[in-house]
Amino acid sequence: MTFELQILGSGSATPMVGRHPTAQILAVGEGRYLIDCGEGTQLRLLEHRRRLSSLRVIFISHLHGDHYFGLFGLLSTLSLQGRQEPLLVVGPPGLEFVLTTQALHSQMQLSYSLTFVPVDTEAHAVVYEDALVRVSSLPMRHRIPCCGYLFEEQHRRAKLVKERLPPTLTPAELAQLAQGQDLPADPATGRPALAHADVSTPAAPPRRYAFCSDTLYTPSLAELIQGVDLLYHEATFLDDLRARATTTCHSTARQAGELARAAHVHRLLIGHFSSRYKQLDAHLQEAQAVFPWTELATEGLEVSV
Repeated sequence: MTFELQILGSGSATPMVGRHPTAQILAVGEGRYLIDCGEGTQLRLLEHRRRLSSLRVIFISHLHGDHYFGLFGLLSTLSLQGRQEPLLVVGPPGLEFVLTTQALHSQMQLSYSLTFVPVDTEAHAVVYEDALVRVSSLPMRHRIPCCGYLFEEQHRRAKLVKERLPPTLTPAELAQLAQGQDLPADPATGRPALAHADVSTPAAPPRRYAFCSDTLYTPSLAELIQGVDLLYHEATFLDDLRARATTTCHSTARQAGELARAAHVHRLLIGHFSSRYKQLDAHLQEAQAVFPWTELATEGLEVSV
């Protein structure tokens, strides 16, 4: 099953040609989950041939404009396209007030139902769950309430191995095995019990993706994201501006690498680059010096897990 992240924008607050505000889309099977929605996100989705109608849930990390100014336009476009499926928006308190106020004064009437789920940005708790993923909040330390999100794939069933299945199984017995159940012995026929584990291969471990939005370097986050397959962490500055990063409640590329190393993650993406940096090679080198399995979250990048 697909578990794929695409970077739609990796810039920070100040606009820059060729670098867009924060937005990502995570595809898990048939599910599409938008993570942050900076200005112009709907255009980025169209550029990458992502159907707007396929969005299932939108997650917003905090209410700085470069993380959600594109949301109202996207919601409006979905309505103009005649969307009927309900849409869920998960984000910090205050987001619902902002959007409903905009809708009130623009007299926008949506063609679909919109539900808000407020997040306690200081807690690590499940904020959304469906048949494909479970999503938990990750507390960030920023100038305003802010959270990241941990996406965990739901456990998959083990696969039956055709060559191991007895030819005499009934459809009902096959269905029982497919549900992960053992077959008990049949006293009437004397047929022995059949263990599900004997006719199946174990499912792969659930995949996990952690999105760490704007934040001070927070070593305690490592406990919450231990061993994730993929970590995105902001790297607004290089380490020679660590004091500036602390003042503005951001992190450096080196600090992102330090967190990835402490959390024993498999891969690290760094993004949210300050517009003062026209080239990003130094960010990559700085993070890789601490954590070699680092990549730049460049525009349009697709990462499969």
